[in-house]
Amino acid sequence: MDLQKNYDIAIVGYGPTGVTLANLLIKMGLEVLVIEREPAILQLPRAIRFDAECMRVFQTIGITEKLLEEIAPGPGMKFEDAEGNLLITWERPTTKGIHQWSSAYRIHQPDLEAVLRAKIHDHNLLDLKLRHEVFKIDEHADACTIHYENLANGTLHQAQAKFVVGCDGARSLIRRLIGTTFEDLDLHSKWLVVDFIAQNNTNDIGDYSIQFCDPKRPMSYIKGTGMRRRWEIMVMPEDDVQQLATPESIWKLLEKYIRPEDAIIERSAVYTFHALIAKKWCKNRLIIAGDAAHQTPPFMGQGMAAGIRDAANLAWKLNESIQHNNLGLIESYHSERLSHVTEFVNGAVNFGKIIQNYCEDAEFQQQVNQLKNFITPTPQLGQGFYITGDKLSGQISPQFLLINDQLSDEIVGYQYALFIHPEFKHLIDNLNHTENLVTLIADSTQPKKWLEDNQAIAILVRPDRYVFGQANNRETLEGLMKAANIYDLAMI
Repeated sequence: MDLQKNYDIAIVGYGPTGVTLANLLIKMGLEVLVIEREPAILQLPRAIRFDAECMRVFQTIGITEKLLEEIAPGPGMKFEDAEGNLLITWERPTTKGIHQWSSAYRIHQPDLEAVLRAKIHDHNLLDLKLRHEVFKIDEHADACTIHYENLANGTLHQAQAKFVVGCDGARSLIRRLIGTTFEDLDLHSKWLVVDFIAQNNTNDIGDYSIQFCDPKRPMSYIKGTGMRRRWEIMVMPEDDVQQLATPESIWKLLEKYIRPEDAIIERSAVYTFHALIAKKWCKNRLIIAGDAAHQTPPFMGQGMAAGIRDAANLAWKLNESIQHNNLGLIESYHSERLSHVTEFVNGAVNFGKIIQNYCEDAEFQQQVNQLKNFITPTPQLGQGFYITGDKLSGQISPQFLLINDQLSDEIVGYQYALFIHPEFKHLIDNLNHTENLVTLIADSTQPKKWLEDNQAIAILVRPDRYVFGQANNRETLEGLMKAANIYDLAMI
């Protein structure tokens, strides 16, 4: 066993959530240990969607220019019954919206992970241990000791970190060490997932995802990047699962839509879709994120996106907690994200029940009518680190196009931003001396209108782009900054 090394944060798992978190932590100057049991990125087409909010996180990390070479905007989703009648339309505009990005993007997960890893490859703040596995963690008052094995040669090692974050998937060791159970949101079903690489455009049935709500055989079609196509086929009670997954069976099931001479089966696998949320995400210095904390059916395309949001919410709080020894801020990560992700998982469950059980009785028709022109939800965070009492706080803020076509997130970086109306800029003459706060005078159209629409002289936005609070006069501005505790009030 070698000498113990000390880190600020240890991350267990280096998938999309883990590598996003590592990028954000290193951006703030923290020393990070990553332990990952796989020797390299898994070259499997798993997640194939993320949204505009995730793109803002990737923008913060600094990979959008490279990422744009790998992704494509994707429109929304349509639900059809067995006769091809349109039941529900979920539009996801490909034009730039309030985040200054398209609503959703198609991605091949290994490509995304490669871009994220390349951003911090060989960074001196990252100690990456591939082909290693954690087998024990000792918890102390001010740190954790991580015991791990080099799977290539069997040698044992240990390290110490102030916090350990489990981004280690559905079978998470860190979740088991926290000792939590799941809230079951009542959807468990087996589906055959088949990824194709099309050889031509003969079988391209459009850019929209389509949910075929046929009670005899529910299916989903999703167009991926380039020539990638995915079909998800529900396993029915009478099916022989092994037989169902054979190429002969797959081509027979999909003969109406895709033919062997026009595509290659890249991968097929039977998955059980779950809707589960861990009841506890933190215990002292142990934390979970991504699939370790929540698992969702794929019907809203929010599985990976939820983990990216976890990382963005958590990274700056870890930094604050280390700088000021404030464990309470970490607890707010759980309470804020729990409420937010639950809305998306419940949405996926509701969609799943329609897809899997659609019929024409009154109950289902009522559900369909309620969702007929579905709009992507923008949930408020659960109770946590923001000012309560107004409709704006706890909501995601827009990104603004400023003078000279600058994007506001580019100026702010991963820190607090205070947007203040130009008529009141005299109140913050000395504020720019604060290290972790950027002040933006709202003298361009978009942020000025945002302030005026919310009857505010200033709005404070957290590093994860969620609104901390707003002020409508000098007194409430002072109270806002004091509550955030990010600078000496004598500066005003």
